[in-house]
This record gives sequence, structure tokens and C-alpha cells, in this order.
Amino acid sequence: MLQTSFNAFTENLRQRLQKPLPGEAAHQKMASAARYRLGIKPNERTRRSAVLICFYPFQNSIYLPLILRPQYDGVHAGQMAFPGGRMERFDENLTRTALRESQEEVGIRVSDVKVLGLLTELFIPPSNFYVQPVVGVLPYRPDFYPDPREVEAIVEVDLETLLDETIVGDSQIEVRGVLVDAPFYQIQGLRVWGATAMMISELLMLLDA
Repeated sequence: MLQTSFNAFTENLRQRLQKPLPGEAAHQKMASAARYRLGIKPNERTRRSAVLICFYPFQNSIYLPLILRPQYDGVHAGQMAFPGGRMERFDENLTRTALRESQEEVGIRVSDVKVLGLLTELFIPPSNFYVQPVVGVLPYRPDFYPDPREVEAIVEVDLETLLDETIVGDSQIEVRGVLVDAPFYQIQGLRVWGATAMMISELLMLLDA
């Protein structure tokens, strides 16, 4: 029964990803106040990156993994994110970047991932990256092998949790000593905000449609 419903979910999401995306309208719902107030734009030094949003069936539900970044001297230290990273010269495209980085960070067997499509590319001002969210599915729950240099913890999130409107909040979040007003998703005691929350917002708008 779960496999049948997962297959139907996969096909519905694949079809929706081929249609026009909500993009900026979805992003604005979960964007911090500072994002638009500061008005930082892409420039000649802006780099490209990609992340993988990967669904899989598990325990009578549908899940996806998020990662908790370790504490380090960087703008995204200690934040929740999707696995992914910067595009390298040898990556033929951003989909390959998302798959390669996910394999390196959490051990997903990328040869088993079926890519369904792309969400809207998103500019991240603090790190000056454009990030491309890639949506895919696995037919099974993967064995995770997190890279301790990149990943402090893996948080498996079920679809019912993401669809629960009560997980949405708004608060001041401290970022490198500065308080930022930002909406967030409260997931398993952790706050998911910033670019990751904006990607989830677009994903949820697609699923709702």
C-alpha cells in the first residue's frame, strides 16, 4: 500500500514540476525581513550551487532528509539545510552537483535517485550563491553515512509534519551576533529558516496544488 501511494505521489509531483513554478511568491512567505531590506543582488563573483530534496517511503509515510550543519566559522554554521554544495568545474550541470554533493555529505546512492525536476533557483546573499534545488525520489529509505566535516546530524522529516501549518513560526534569530527577524519551520525542536525554508515553502505550494 505504501509503495502504491508513494508511486502516485511521485508521479503527481513530477507532473507538477513540469508546470510553471510559484517561485518568488512562495519564497516571500518564508523570507527574512533583512533579505529585501538590504537589497543585495547577484554580481560577477556570485557562484552556483545545488541541493537535493529527496523523498523516500518509510514507516507508512513519505520522508525527506535535512542536515544540521556543524558549528564553524561561516555564514551557515549550525543551520538546517538540504544536502548539497557548490558546483565544481567537472560537474556537467547543477543536477549532477546536487547528486554528487548529497552522496559526499550523507552517503545517498545517487545511481538510485530518480530526478523529478527542479524548483526555482534562489539567490543567497550572505554567501553570494545561486542555489538550484533539485527534486528526486528513492524507492527505499537510504542508509545514511554523514560526513562529520559537513554534517552534525541528519533529520528525517515526514511529509505529514511538513504539511502541518502549526510548525510555522516567526521570531528573531541570532546570526553571527546579529538579530534577524525571520519566519521558520519548527521541526523536531530545530528551526529551519532562510533559504531552506524558502525552498520548502515552494515545495509545499506545489504539493498543495
